[in-house]
Amino acid sequence: MAQTSASGNHDDLIKEECKDATALVVCFGEMLIDFVPTVGGVSLAEAPAFKKAPGGAPANVAVGISRLGGSSAFVGKVGKDEFGYMLADILKQNNVDISGVRFDASARTALAFVTLRADGEREFLFFRNPSADMLLHESELDENIIKQARIFHYGSISLIDEPCKSAHLAALKIAKNSGCILSYDPNLRLPLWPSAEAARTGIMSIWDQADIIKISEDEITFLTGGDDPFDDNVVMTKLFHPNLKLLVVTEGSAGCRYYTKEFKGRVAGVKVKPVDTTGAGDAFVSGMLYSIASDPTIFQDEKRLRKALYFANVCGAITVTERGAIPALPTKEAVLQFLLEAAAIQQH
Repeated sequence: MAQTSASGNHDDLIKEECKDATALVVCFGEMLIDFVPTVGGVSLAEAPAFKKAPGGAPANVAVGISRLGGSSAFVGKVGKDEFGYMLADILKQNNVDISGVRFDASARTALAFVTLRADGEREFLFFRNPSADMLLHESELDENIIKQARIFHYGSISLIDEPCKSAHLAALKIAKNSGCILSYDPNLRLPLWPSAEAARTGIMSIWDQADIIKISEDEITFLTGGDDPFDDNVVMTKLFHPNLKLLVVTEGSAGCRYYTKEFKGRVAGVKVKPVDTTGAGDAFVSGMLYSIASDPTIFQDEKRLRKALYFANVCGAITVTERGAIPALPTKEAVLQFLLEAAAIQQH
């Protein structure tokens, strides 16, 4: 695979302002409160205390895009409770359009306790029984906001339970009929599914509709039933589908691989000292979708695509240097500052 050094990209990225920052990205799905231990490297049982942080992958992505100077909206449901109001407020403060947010008086906002243990494994404990995000009805969808989107982005957690599943499929149909680019990050959370089989079936049920898919190596292994996630043939034969414009495989600090019908390659990651990996994947997706929203022809140009993916890698890297997802998402200025400093270090 072609491997280009990152260094040549910095000046280009700084010079190249986005062509159309007003193109709307609508993110659909769950928004919740993450409780993160106040100390790192412990299990949930060992954590002495927890700090609350706004979370939920689609909401993180919406905020990430807005922080970078793009235009985003969130469609989903929270509880008519203090946490629900807090989350809607955080979206508003970050200039995310919340006209598609609904409040449920009969269910609570979802909670998730998340920790990164000393062995590097993440541990999740979810409180959703059922939570408000699972109760979004098709009749509550804001069709207008979805129709305005250039990109419609979603995960798989909203496919687990009704009525949210039907609302998700309806929103997907509206977006597709409106000519949106469909972006899918399965974001596998096995504890939330009834079984591993249900998760595999559910995630794959809408696979063929997406124009862009972002997956991790673990998700490849899971979805293919144990195949080698580094094998290009596995990715191309089992996961690439005819309608797909771009499939991206994230490899954490090592960077990412990309596959289109015309070309494939990898873009090196960025080395930083990690504090908390929560939200790194969402920051990556934000950076990638921000670039694609402003230039939808990027799939045809490998050089521009590589630049966009390097930008996304930097977004992910900056995010792991702070705790929590949304609080750590970078601004465009922070990304450009990071690139300048990296360029300066390389010149010395």
